[in-house]
Amino acid sequence: MSDDARAWQLVLRSVEADLLSGALAPGDHLPGERALAADLGVGRSSVREALRVLEVLGLVRTATGSGPSSGAIIVSTPRGGMSALLRLQVAASGFDVSDIVDTRLVLETAVAETLAGRAGVDLGAAEQLLDAMDDASLTPAEFLALDARFHVSLAEAAGNQVIVATMAGLRDAIEGYVVAGAAALPSWPDTAARLAAEHRAILDAIRSGDPASARGVVHDHITGYYAETGLAGPTAAPPLPAPSEGPIA
Repeated sequence: MSDDARAWQLVLRSVEADLLSGALAPGDHLPGERALAADLGVGRSSVREALRVLEVLGLVRTATGSGPSSGAIIVSTPRGGMSALLRLQVAASGFDVSDIVDTRLVLETAVAETLAGRAGVDLGAAEQLLDAMDDASLTPAEFLALDARFHVSLAEAAGNQVIVATMAGLRDAIEGYVVAGAAALPSWPDTAARLAAEHRAILDAIRSGDPASARGVVHDHITGYYAETGLAGPTAAPPLPAPSEGPIA
């Protein structure tokens, strides 16, 4: 991962940690770009990237100018059982890529199957993230951060808070290897377009009410990126059969 990507993630983690600890709450203003950059020892461009992603995720609102409404203000806090996630994120930094991939396959294919088996499931949050990812000006790091959030949003829609917490806790590890893989791609715009189409196909499969199809589309989406980037692939190649006790509650 490049130094710029690490600096951007450092800002994002710092703000998120303050949100999770309660040091920042809705209505609070973040320090200015210059102050955040100095406090964290990063460039102002890294601060801007982190704030942009936080704004797209709906956690902050930014405004230019001066006065009480200028700068970045907290408008929401992270959801989904996140109180213990920072500890998991630290541990996940030492996990093998193949282990992370296998875990994603187990969790995310089951989530897709569960959602496809329910009528009238609310996928509005996932849809909003995909709309945000259509912005051609997004950097690879920004796009992939929203990509990771999209997958967590599906787990949130399924309602299993243990899976939500596990996936959110693995977020940094997941983003780390997908960003590293992006550097080896022959054409990032082509890959971004393919990933965007696959994300839409996941939602279509869920809405079709076909659990097996939804499971397969998610499996192919996850494994396809590793094949394209040349990262260590997963050991669990085929989609797992549906558990005998039924889909995740």
